[in-house]
Amino acid sequence: MPYFDTASAAPLHPVARQALLAALDEGWADPARLYREGRRARLLLDAAREAAAEAVGCRPDELVFTSSGTTAVHAGIAGALSGRRRVGRHLALSAVEHSSVLHSAAAHEAAGGSFTEVPVERSGAVDPAAYAGALRPDTALACLQSANHEVGTEQPVAEVAALCAEAGVPLLVDAAQSLGWGPVAGRWSLLTASAHKWGGPAGVGLLAVRKGVRFAPQGPAGERESGRAPGFENLPAIVAAAASLRAVRDEAAAEAVRLRALVGRIRSVVAERVGDVEVVGDPERRLPHLVTFSCLYVDGETLLHELDRHGFSVSSGSSCTSSTLEPSHVLKAMGVLSEGNVRVSLPMGTAEADVDRFLDVLPGLVAEVRERLGAPVSAPPSPAPVASLVVDALGRRCPIPVIELAKVIGEVPVGATVTVLADDEAARLDIPAWCEMREQEYVGEEPADRGSAYVVRRLS
Repeated sequence: MPYFDTASAAPLHPVARQALLAALDEGWADPARLYREGRRARLLLDAAREAAAEAVGCRPDELVFTSSGTTAVHAGIAGALSGRRRVGRHLALSAVEHSSVLHSAAAHEAAGGSFTEVPVERSGAVDPAAYAGALRPDTALACLQSANHEVGTEQPVAEVAALCAEAGVPLLVDAAQSLGWGPVAGRWSLLTASAHKWGGPAGVGLLAVRKGVRFAPQGPAGERESGRAPGFENLPAIVAAAASLRAVRDEAAAEAVRLRALVGRIRSVVAERVGDVEVVGDPERRLPHLVTFSCLYVDGETLLHELDRHGFSVSSGSSCTSSTLEPSHVLKAMGVLSEGNVRVSLPMGTAEADVDRFLDVLPGLVAEVRERLGAPVSAPPSPAPVASLVVDALGRRCPIPVIELAKVIGEVPVGATVTVLADDEAARLDIPAWCEMREQEYVGEEPADRGSAYVVRRLS
């Protein structure tokens, strides 16, 4: 059964499994103790730290292990903001950061600080000049992921890091998605990562803080990991995480070429075989193993269930598949279609035959889901035109508002409008995206008694 969701969690690497089992026998003692079992555990911990630091590109005494990547992000942001509180309480970040960064920013604001979200281009990347424009004299910290976890777009970290250095602002890089593929370039100040993204065990994160960066750990003081990650180290998992990071790095160059070709095939074939689809993310400057596309007139949750029924494990950023009933903040910031969204992230070793079977199965499943929802197969005929139409889609979730719009757009003459009444948050993103794909004019959003009124003018 092909597992295509390694961006969420990669399968445990064989080297990680071997190292974990060995460390369970050798690394169970307290590495802070001076007796032989403790010394043996300390040797394992030191070796793991040196291996991880080499992969990150920092000194061993600049890196600590945390209980997760999210914990590393929270600790890194809180510590850097506190260490530079005399400079100010402003935080800069991109609009497509991982939720752990966004949650830290919200907590910082609730405590009296402020933050600025830098918008991204349609590819999902920030403009370095725009990011530099968000830096202020009171900016204590800037955050930028190395590559996006939903669409795979790589960020211009080196350029942004240089601009931050000129402004005297430390840059924290969330490298969770990219560290297994190689070190992060540029003059970053802090870096975080998560072992289960590269095939290490869950429950291990990395936090690197360069020497010279003002940093004040928050919360009760701890005696381990330089006081930045309190609690007893999970030494077997740490050893396995470091061993697997070194192993995947050794495989990364060859696998990146192979998986990039497979992802390129997915990008092109999906666009050819699935009608009304938008492949999102930068087509060139991207992670080698990840691709995201969105299908018009498709319920994302239903499509994921159908793919699972056919043996494929994938993820989605559609509001239909989220507990919040809102589209992914990443897709929203990019201004791309969110309905029917599918994220495919291939693990190392993915067979070409599995990708081919996925591409054979997908078009038929999309067509089945559209048929169930009553989506238009082709442009509807134009009866006697009317001056304008109002479509009431209140109380109906994505992708129904867009489907109803597509059904009636041909019933109004060129130049006339269709107004869609909808209270689903996804409509705010998906109706403009539909207009761009269909070369119709999105006039804008107007207030309504319930929800919003989205006005579309027919151009052809």
